Amino acid sequence: MNRIRHDLVVVGAGSAGYAAARTARDLGADVALVDRGPLGGLCILRGCMPSKTLLASSDALQDMRDAAELGIHAGEITVDFPHVARRKRELVKEFAGFRIEGIRNFPLYEGPARFLSPHVLHAGDGVVLEAAKFIVATGSVVAPPAIEGLAQAGFIDSDGALDIGTLPKSLIVLGGGYIGCELGQFFARMGVKTTIVLRSPHLLSGEDHDIGDALTAYFREEGIEVLTGTRVLRASTRAGRKVVHVRTGDVDAEIDAEEILYCLGRVPNVAGLGLDEAGIAYHPIAGIEVDDTMRVAGDPNVFAIGDVTGKHLLVHVAIYEGEIAARNAVLGGRERAVYDLQKTHTIFSEPQVAVAGMTERELQAGGVAYVKGRYAFAEHGKAQCLGKTKGFVKMMASPLDGRILGAAVIGAYGSDLIHEVVVAMHYGASVQEFMRIPHLHPTMAEIWTYPAEECAAQMLAGAPVEPEPGIARSGIAR
Repeated sequence: MNRIRHDLVVVGAGSAGYAAARTARDLGADVALVDRGPLGGLCILRGCMPSKTLLASSDALQDMRDAAELGIHAGEITVDFPHVARRKRELVKEFAGFRIEGIRNFPLYEGPARFLSPHVLHAGDGVVLEAAKFIVATGSVVAPPAIEGLAQAGFIDSDGALDIGTLPKSLIVLGGGYIGCELGQFFARMGVKTTIVLRSPHLLSGEDHDIGDALTAYFREEGIEVLTGTRVLRASTRAGRKVVHVRTGDVDAEIDAEEILYCLGRVPNVAGLGLDEAGIAYHPIAGIEVDDTMRVAGDPNVFAIGDVTGKHLLVHVAIYEGEIAARNAVLGGRERAVYDLQKTHTIFSEPQVAVAGMTERELQAGGVAYVKGRYAFAEHGKAQCLGKTKGFVKMMASPLDGRILGAAVIGAYGSDLIHEVVVAMHYGASVQEFMRIPHLHPTMAEIWTYPAEECAAQMLAGAPVEPEPGIARSGIAR
């Protein structure tokens, strides 16, 4: 058995692990990476980059369909799906190649990692690594389906959907979260008869209800069947088609399609890591338990970052945690991860959804008084010029000093528009200060000035939004 020692060993070379390794190396540590492959990380190989490459094609397709509103008639529109899939593969290969170049600048052990003790790790091929500090960054995997008969009926998950070679004629999407929304809309726009099934009353159940309700309505307007308040009972096959048995209220029904897309979440990738041998506390669903310095419970020399902690499954959060963990590991510091703005996120549906700071549901659940301004894209001049009038923006602020507490957008270019508010909140801006920031006209970005003005007007009128009665601290009505 070949035993090798390093100052720090990072388990997992995705976005979180790579960020941690680079940060630790820059601080002078001898850092090694362990990854069983394929190299590149979830975001590049099976997440952000392939999905957004595919969505670019379906969004362009929809823009062509909508161009008649602007007086542009394209005639018959056809889809070269093999080209769409090939373009995605080529871009992913390019992105992964660039990342792999960086990874190979470190001592790299390509094999399955398994802890033998808190400071000894088996790295495959007879290699055992010893280190004073370890950082676990193994990411997440698709949650195993817990639906009777689904495995027997057959299905694809998000990984399979991103690598699909031929479009099915019809599709049932199980789940209305961000993956179900993005991929469901993609397939629908590509001409696949699509039905989305979810238990909650609207898509994106974790977001504010006005956001989720609006997106649900837009999907239905687009011809996507969205079955809300619907529980999946089981799956089966009949006459060569896949059948999902559901219950809405007291009514049982069956939906059949050529394919089923399973989009009911991801779980931390902890299987086979030997966490018990290392004394690392974890839960198969909630992930590895860490404090706010990213140290695992009970061991100040072992850290966990990114999706494997089950906190915020976002790439920018994973990178943020990786850098903090590396600094704490190398310098012995107590730098804390704070997620007030780091949890900013976006969903690349159309219209796009983006959220910064606290949501209204969080404000209500926390008993926080606030003022709110809202403005519709349909009333915004530049949005009307572009024909991008779906959705709205909203901003919440403290009634005491006007400090921006949170903001959300559902609308065109929402993932880009949210950054202006993120910067303002980072510097603790009030709505009054935000109003004084010059905004070019006519631009989409100036839409934020209207809810800021409304918040300021409500402050002058002395009319904050009080927490609604009957709202529990969980944000769910009693």
